[in-house]
Formats: sequence, structure tokens, C-alpha cells
Amino acid sequence: MAVSSRVLFLSFLSVLVSAVVGHGDKKFQNVTYDGRSLIINGKRELLFSGSIHYTRSTPEMWPDLISKAKHGGLNVIQTYVFWNIHEPVEGQYNFNGNYDLVKFIKLIGEQGMYVTLRVGPFIQAEWNHGGLPYWLREIPNIIFRSDNDPFKKHMKKYVKMIIDKMKEEKLFASQGGPIILTQIENEYNHIQLAYRDLGSRYVQWAANMAVGLKTEVPWIMCKQKDAPDPVINTCNGRHCGDTFTGPNKPYKPSLWTENWTAQYRVFGDPPSQRAAEDIAFSVARFFSKNGTLVNYYMYHGGTNFGRTSAVFTTTRYYDEAPIDEYGLQREPKWSHLKDLHKALNLCKKALLWGEPHVESLGKHTEAQVYENSGLRICAAFLANNNSRAAANVHFRGETYYLPPRSISILPDCKTVVYNTQTIVSQHNARNLKKSKVAKNLKWDMSPEPIPSVEQLPVDSRTPKELYGFLKDTTDYAWYTTSIELAPRDLPMRPDILPVLRVASLGHALHAFVNGEYVGSAHGSHDEKSFVFQSAVNFKSGVNHIALIGMTVGLPDSGAYMEHRFAGPRSVTVLGLNTGTLDLSINGWGHQVGLTGEKLKVFTQSGSHRVGWKNANGQGPALTWYKTYFEAPEGNNPVAIRMNGMGKGMVWVNGKSIGRYWVSFLSPLGKPSQSEYHIPRSFIKPTENLLIILEEEKGNPEDIELVLVNRDTICSFVTEYHPPHVKSWQRKDSKIRPVVDIVKPAAQLHCPNHKKIVAVEFASFGDPYGSCGSFFTGKCSASITKEVVEQHCLGKTSCSVPIERELFIKDNDACPDIKKTLAIQVKCE
Repeated sequence: MAVSSRVLFLSFLSVLVSAVVGHGDKKFQNVTYDGRSLIINGKRELLFSGSIHYTRSTPEMWPDLISKAKHGGLNVIQTYVFWNIHEPVEGQYNFNGNYDLVKFIKLIGEQGMYVTLRVGPFIQAEWNHGGLPYWLREIPNIIFRSDNDPFKKHMKKYVKMIIDKMKEEKLFASQGGPIILTQIENEYNHIQLAYRDLGSRYVQWAANMAVGLKTEVPWIMCKQKDAPDPVINTCNGRHCGDTFTGPNKPYKPSLWTENWTAQYRVFGDPPSQRAAEDIAFSVARFFSKNGTLVNYYMYHGGTNFGRTSAVFTTTRYYDEAPIDEYGLQREPKWSHLKDLHKALNLCKKALLWGEPHVESLGKHTEAQVYENSGLRICAAFLANNNSRAAANVHFRGETYYLPPRSISILPDCKTVVYNTQTIVSQHNARNLKKSKVAKNLKWDMSPEPIPSVEQLPVDSRTPKELYGFLKDTTDYAWYTTSIELAPRDLPMRPDILPVLRVASLGHALHAFVNGEYVGSAHGSHDEKSFVFQSAVNFKSGVNHIALIGMTVGLPDSGAYMEHRFAGPRSVTVLGLNTGTLDLSINGWGHQVGLTGEKLKVFTQSGSHRVGWKNANGQGPALTWYKTYFEAPEGNNPVAIRMNGMGKGMVWVNGKSIGRYWVSFLSPLGKPSQSEYHIPRSFIKPTENLLIILEEEKGNPEDIELVLVNRDTICSFVTEYHPPHVKSWQRKDSKIRPVVDIVKPAAQLHCPNHKKIVAVEFASFGDPYGSCGSFFTGKCSASITKEVVEQHCLGKTSCSVPIERELFIKDNDACPDIKKTLAIQVKCE
């Protein structure tokens, strides 16, 4: 059977067995698939999806995030389900607050969008322990993610609980809900070989177990080449149009479950970037090669509140996504992808019903064409794969200009409506402005008690392993011991001091001798283990050593995660007259957590359980700080800038906004993260309690509360840019303009109904730079700013045509160059 006739036949069958209704009508929907696409209610769909994790934002933010995703051209939201927050204690479940999975899915459905539910239960996701609850490590004889009876027992129980909960709420498409896809496991191919036959059998078991739960929607496995029928294997990566070997059966569609919009960051990392042009190129490539679903991971990253981030992962998550950590659209990424979705939808009929073929247009250039002469449809993707040189190509009697490494989309095989490299949508820059209300903070301090063996008597010959000791209840554990030194044990020369050396498996450590701080050390994401060394002024007599061992999240990836370890493993004193002293088996006392944590000093009631005094300058290591602040003015997002601090945690009105670590510098000499998001829902109108636990020697005087906006918007458009994709529509099977004159133009639109109050930069000629830092080149039309002000001042949105006669009234100083129009305006 020919491809087109087979597709028509399968779709016809699907129509016969499906009720053709929207999921908002709460009626049954049939979700099937074939080798071309998913089929929902008998209808083929192009699906544009974005990952938004309910746990990484607040319920108050969810409606706006979902709405912005929808207006960005998405029709699917993808989320993981997080086992360790839903079942933190075996048999005790939590689906409240920002863990309310059901509410989140229902909100998506109310906005007419679909859901992909990634049940896991292992999810990685740079989430603490990869989503697996700590108590699972303590199940006898367990081996995670393998053909292991204890693991399979608990995994099946959890997955069934989640699926049953979705069924009870009628959230599957087969029940009229928004869930159209479900995922079991996650990128298992990465570690499968480590388990040999136990891994292969586990894949078969997991797939069969999931399908047996009868959700009546397709199941997927990402990065799983051997996903058994009927489970669909999908691609994760940056360039699945080039790297994906395809579905493992011809009757399965090509689905892309993770297109990474940047790269998650760990403490010590420099900024992570991925250009909007590169993302757009990868998506256009994938859809030109039979892809019909792409998911942006992440579309909104959000915040790792509390202790939820994985090992060394920053509190801010995928801030470079199309919607940033604060819920603001990052331009041009958000709009350039929105325009791409519009362009692909103009090709929808051809992509879903046309016959694909490839035409070579020359060296490094080609056309991917979808055509069906019977239906009179044709769409073409003209690609220039040369990353350095532009190309002029000839296609069906016309000449087309292709910038380096770009794809032009022609929904009718004639009209260019979009090019991946030429951004016609606006840009913006993020601004952080000090609050006028929440300022002049008055700080109090309360040092954490430093214990000794007198408070923590010896209970173990050696230091306890950190993961097993803490059981993921806190980041902190005390280790205490003591040594008695005679005067002759100590060096006799004043320029020589003994050295305390601690070899640790991770993640960080602070050391105190006789109650005094002597230093810190830490590992990194790539190398958790480290050695702490510091010269110490020991005294004659009994010396008390107190170490505070710390975790910075549990590991979230790799094989045999149940066999990872952390904490001090060897403690020695070097440089004594009597030689090196090994304290590893000296006898150690232990304590889980800090005294301040036990007293809950970060809450209003707990803050009264300790004594406070005025903070004046730099405080000692391991100190609690307290202040109150008024709600910052307006309704813009709020962040705290941790100037003068080192490492610790922050609470606002008893709610943790996560770990901070500004003393861990990137290779650029700057912190990986300096500002930390405080959701508006955490803030009261007045008397907001702000508590900081500073582990190092910090000074809170320069801490600032700032307001976040993206009110600086820009445009950077050239004469060779195509007109905006919204200039076109499909009518009567043809692509027709919806405006009188189809020309490139600078498009500007202020967020949140604000208006353009100032033109901060305008140049028509050869300007360069980026939004927030444009520069005039060698030639610029003198009246550019005046023209832009006439078109834009006082308006919420404006369009400035790219027309030479509009900007150049006399002689053109550089007539031989293609002109660029760069604009930067301020919205209020």
C-alpha cells in the first residue's frame, strides 16, 4: 500500500472509532498513532510541547505560565511526576500546594491544551535523587532500575497509585481529560549495559507493566531504542533531526521529548546559552524529516525550592528557557519559536498528508519537500547546512537567499514565511531594580552553637557515612572528636603549625577547632570528593574538633545510585613533633542537622526560641541572620541579591527559597547565581520575616531586594529579513498575505499592557550589538530616532517598516550595504 493511501486508510479507521470532540468538553477521545503522527480523535496533529514542572513554580504562577505557553504556539505541556515529594515517607502521600499535580493538569486542560505525563518513576531532571525517595535506598537487597524484585514491587505500587489517581480525576484523554501521552522510565539506555541481562529484562517488564495499567493513551520511552511494542521510543537531545535514528518500528511516529533550550547549571558553572536561531533550526530540521512532536526542555525552568535540587545544581533552573525563572518571556527565544510554530502550522496539511522527498540544490544545500498533487498541497524546507557562508539557491524557477546554517520554510513551495536564522520578532533585556520600599534592612544575628564531644559523646569509632546518616532530612551533620596534646607534641618553632587534613567523599565541609572556625572546602558536580587542609593553632591539653559535613543535593543519574556515598572518610593531623596523627578511628560523636533547624528559627514562632543581637559587619561562620521587610512595590517578580554572603539557605515567612552559594565562583570569576527568586505568593503586605543561614563569614548589610522586569525591548531587522510570519495565512489551500504591503518591519510590543515611553537607541545603517548594548556603526541615518519616535512613542505596540526612503532623505552615506534597523525602547 502506498504511504499516502495507507495513511488515509488508518486515519479513516481512527475517525470511525473516535468521538470527534475537544478535551475541554469532557468527552472521550481516542489517541492512536501510526508512522506519520499521533492521531487524536481521528485527526492528525502537529504537536508543539513545552516542559513546565509544577514543583518548580507556585500554584499562583501556573495559570500565567500555561497561558504564555499557549500564546507561544504550544498545544502540549509536558511534566515529570516527582516520587520523592509525593511519597517522602513510605505510605505517606503529599499532593498539596505546589505539589498539587491534579490541579496543575486540570489548569492545562482548562486552557485547551494537552499533557504528556512523564511518570518515571526515575526522572533525573536535575532533581534530588532523580525523584526517587530516600527511603527506597534502605529497602533490603534493593537494586534501583533493574530486574530486582524489591525495586519492581515499589515501582509498580507507586506508578499504579499515580495512574489510578489520574483515572479517578478522569484526566486521561480516553476519559475526556488532557493527558495524551504517558512515559515510563527515563533515558535508561544510558545505563542499561551496566545491568546486563537484568537491564534488558527490566525494560521489558517496565513497558509491559505500564501498558497493563490500561490508560488507553500511548506510552513512550525516551532514549530507549529497544522500547517494546506498543511503547514508542523517542529522542532527547539538541539536534534530533540529525541524530535520531528513528522509531524502532515503521508504524511508530517520530517524537522528540527533550529539545534542550539551554543547559542546566551547577554551582561553579559559567552562564549557559543556546541561541534561539539554533533551536529554531533544529526544530525545522526535525519536522522536515517526518517529525510531528517536539518538546522544549525546559519551556519554563523555574526554581528548585528548599532542598529539591540534585547534587551541586543551582537553585535557578533553566533560566535561559523561553519563559525565564520569574515567569517572564525571554526574547527573542519565546517569539522566534512562536513564529516557527505558526510557520509549521501553515505547512500542517502537507506535513501530515504529503509525500516526502529530498532535492539537492547544490553543495551544502537541499530542499525537503512534502507534496500531494491530488490534494494540491506542497511545502518545502530549503536548508543551507554551511555554518559559515550564505547561499543563493534556485528552487522551482525562483532564487532564494539562505543565511548560513538556516532553513527557510515555504508552506506553498513558493513563499518564504520564515527563516530560522533571521529573527524578525523582538528582543528584550532583563532589568533588576532595587525596591524603593523593601530597603534599609535592619539585621539581627544568632550564631549556631558549635558542639564538642562533651555535647555529642562518641557513638562510633569512625565518622559515619553522610547519606545514610542524614537520610535526606537536612544538608548538615556534625562530627566531633577530641585529642589531648602535650607541650612536646606541638612544634617548637613559631613559624610552623600543625595541619588538619580531612579527606571527604563530598560534598562540602566546615571545620572548627576549640570552637573557632578554621576553614572550609568543597567538591564540585564533576568531582564530589575533596581534601580539606588548614594550619591550626592547637593548644596544649584537650583540643575539640568539630566538623560539619554537608550534602548539596543527592545524585540524580548513573547506575547503582543506591551505592553512592559521601562525607569524611579520613581525618589526620600533620606536623606534630610525634608525627602524623590519624584521627579516623579516634571515636566520633554525631548529630543530624543544626540546632537552629531543630528549633525552626526560620519560622515566626521558632525565631523567638533563640537570642538575637544586632548584626554589625562581618559575622562568624555558621550564623543565622534575621530581618523584616515590607512587600516590594508593584506586582513585578521579586528577587534577593545575596551581596556580601557566601553559602547557605534563605527562608521567607518560613518557606525556603532554596540554597544559595555565591562564594563558589565560575571560571569567569563570578558566582553562578547571585539573585534568588522570592515568589510573590510567599510575601505578605507587611512584616515579612527573612531568615538566612550563612555557613561562611558573611556580611548581610549589602543584601538587596530587587524587582525584576523585561521592560527593555528591542528589534534588530535587516533588509533581507523575510516579512513577519503573521503577514500570511492559508486560505483556499493557498498562502495569501493578510496585509496590503508585505515587507520586513521592526515589530515591538510592550508586556502587560505597558506603553513605550522612551526610544533609547535607534540606528538605520550598520549598527551592531545586542539588546541592552547596541552601538552605532560606521553609517547611520540621522533621523532614525525621530522616525521611530513618530511610529512608537505612547503606544503599546508598533511596527516600523524597513524602507530606505523613510530614513534617508538626502545622500546615503553607505548605499552599497544592506541596511539594518536596530531599536531599543523602554516600556512603563
